[in-house]
Amino acid sequence: MTDFDARSEDSDSSYVSYDEDDELREALAKGLLKPGLNVIAKDRQEPVNNTAKLKAALESMILKAPWVERMDLVNDLAPLTPELAIQIEKHEQKRENQFKGNKKIPYVAPEADPVLNDFKREILFHRQAQAACVEGIRRFHDLGIVTKRPDDYFAEMAKTDEHMQRIRKVLVAKQEGMAKSERARHLREQRRIGKLIQRQTQEKRDEERRKTLNDIKKFRKGKLSNLDFLDDENEEGKPGGKRKAGAKGGGKKQLSGKRKARDAKFGFGGRKKGSKRNTKESFMNDGNKKRKGPGGKGGAGGGANKRLGKSRRAQGKNRGK
Repeated sequence: MTDFDARSEDSDSSYVSYDEDDELREALAKGLLKPGLNVIAKDRQEPVNNTAKLKAALESMILKAPWVERMDLVNDLAPLTPELAIQIEKHEQKRENQFKGNKKIPYVAPEADPVLNDFKREILFHRQAQAACVEGIRRFHDLGIVTKRPDDYFAEMAKTDEHMQRIRKVLVAKQEGMAKSERARHLREQRRIGKLIQRQTQEKRDEERRKTLNDIKKFRKGKLSNLDFLDDENEEGKPGGKRKAGAKGGGKKQLSGKRKARDAKFGFGGRKKGSKRNTKESFMNDGNKKRKGPGGKGGAGGGANKRLGKSRRAQGKNRGK
């Protein structure tokens, strides 16, 4: 465009604006316009919805080519697989736990949650692409076109391989972290249950031990006439002693000859400590035996088997020589 052309265009626009100003002045002088901002309206035709022309324009834009050349498909979504349904449920549960565990994040309903909506939208894309692939392969086979996936097939992705590797590492690390936390939770639960069982068992044993000691004290004081509670504990396998072999059958235990001989030689139970200590009865009995002789000293009247003195015994030996 030359300078002359530019000047000519500017002059034309100035002429147009000048004509419009003259028309406005004339209309204002005649009283057709009121003071204020006014614009002369030109006669304009209303747009007409010409359906026939619109369809003709649409037909002219459509590519008249076989379907093999176009390969456009309009299909419904593929059915939702159980795996995808489980993923959606897990994702919703995860978002619910995030809302519960963090008070700083305001709660958002699942229908309005943008994170869940993005996830569901990706699943819809996946299902639609899956259905399109199945329908496209069927059409190819109907047209007699053989389909084969090449061994060196490569599809360019929107994201690079490095980016997908980073995403994969993040997902693997997240899964490992969840698995570790789950194992740690199980171990904590097992330790808690084990400690609870151990504490209950220890409390039970302490209670049985206290009961046994109380029964033993009562027996020593004469409040109990027998030690049957020890036999009951032995038969039931309690800490009081070993369980008897004949407890299962309900009969009396049969002792062998060897066991009887050892019991006769070394004793078979009972308290050993203080067994040689004098009691009131033994002291009185021993005192009566010692007072049989005259003067309280077991003299000649006490018995004929009194031992002779040392000099008398020596004299007897000399006599025998």
